[in-house]
Amino acid sequence: MYGLADCNNFFVSCERVFNPKLEGRPVVVLSNNDGCVIARSNEAKALGIKMGQPYFQMKGLVEHHHIAVCSANHVLYGDMSARVMATLRKLAPEIEIYSIDEAFLNLEGFAMDSLAEQGREMARIARRNTGIPISIGMASTKTLAKIAASLCKRYPRLHNSCLMNRPEDIDKVLHTFPIEKVWGIGRRYSRMLQNAGIRTAYDFTQLPSAWVQAKMSVVGLRTWQELRGIPAIGFEQMPAAKQQICTSRTFAHPIDQVDELHKAVATYASLCAAKLRKQASVCHAIQVFIVTNRHRTDLPLFYDSRIELFPVATDSTLEIVERATAALHKIFVAGYPYKRAGVILLDIQPKTAVQTTLFDTVDRTKHDRLMETLDTLNAHYGRDTLVVASRGFEPVGVNRNHLSKHYTTDWNDIITVKV
Repeated sequence: MYGLADCNNFFVSCERVFNPKLEGRPVVVLSNNDGCVIARSNEAKALGIKMGQPYFQMKGLVEHHHIAVCSANHVLYGDMSARVMATLRKLAPEIEIYSIDEAFLNLEGFAMDSLAEQGREMARIARRNTGIPISIGMASTKTLAKIAASLCKRYPRLHNSCLMNRPEDIDKVLHTFPIEKVWGIGRRYSRMLQNAGIRTAYDFTQLPSAWVQAKMSVVGLRTWQELRGIPAIGFEQMPAAKQQICTSRTFAHPIDQVDELHKAVATYASLCAAKLRKQASVCHAIQVFIVTNRHRTDLPLFYDSRIELFPVATDSTLEIVERATAALHKIFVAGYPYKRAGVILLDIQPKTAVQTTLFDTVDRTKHDRLMETLDTLNAHYGRDTLVVASRGFEPVGVNRNHLSKHYTTDWNDIITVKV
């Protein structure tokens, strides 16, 4: 049996843990630079606020309904996620972290007749330890467990735990579950299936396997099998290393100066390099892009990108920042108001598989020691305690007017309890 532990409205829940006044109020969390909605409380959803809705379009609604607005605090959310996952590791034999707010559970060894109660107990302990409400869905496959977890959020009477085991119950759920909401059915496949008259997950299970594989390849066939109760997606305790790592931001205000863009690109390259080292990988290439605001038809439009190769695959912030900023200066054209920039690390491989060259002039051992020191200091004293000088010390083009404190990662922001 598999379980899926899903944190309810995770970003909003993190804010509520440290600000109980937000309980019961409509709450939205905004993207970087307070651009659009990336998380909503149930109360905000009831008001018709959509995911991705631009903030400027809903300011009247915010004032009228006294909606609480929070800027994305990813440092806080990441730390709270780690606390939730640490609790789940103590409650299940194995867990597979799927995203910042979801983890699959291996429930092998649990008695079937006690699974629903076990799920409720897991949810209770996670809430007690972290303050984060979670829903736990359980079924014979990962895909069915995802559906079961979604039912917890829809039906409060389940008390955060849903076991989908009996065939008649599974059929009943699949008959009404929209095909576009099935895990593994992307937007393109969803449109194709709906055009073929497939509206629900049950409709999909009734298709011939040969048709599914021909139209949707082996990936679609796995989803088809999973919905029919046949495990086809294995359990992985260690998440697979990313094949691309990207950091990009939309600026609060357009930037037309290359020096400001230089700082932004150096910052994004540094963040990418840190992520690369965290998964013990190196990259062979880097791509940098800059773009103007495509929504402003009254302003000139411009987009360009450039890929730079490394002679030897690297995870060094120094090398990655140097190559990224060099690429920026090759594509920058003066006179345009740039709204977004980004850095993408390409051709990623394990650090243990690096092939050096006879003509390499970089002291790799020295770089490794330096990067280890950099990561250790930033982990101990807080992110960006030590940075490369080219990125500066002030964030570029950042607008976070509703940012909460770093309650769990910064001694200066720790909560003061008055008794």
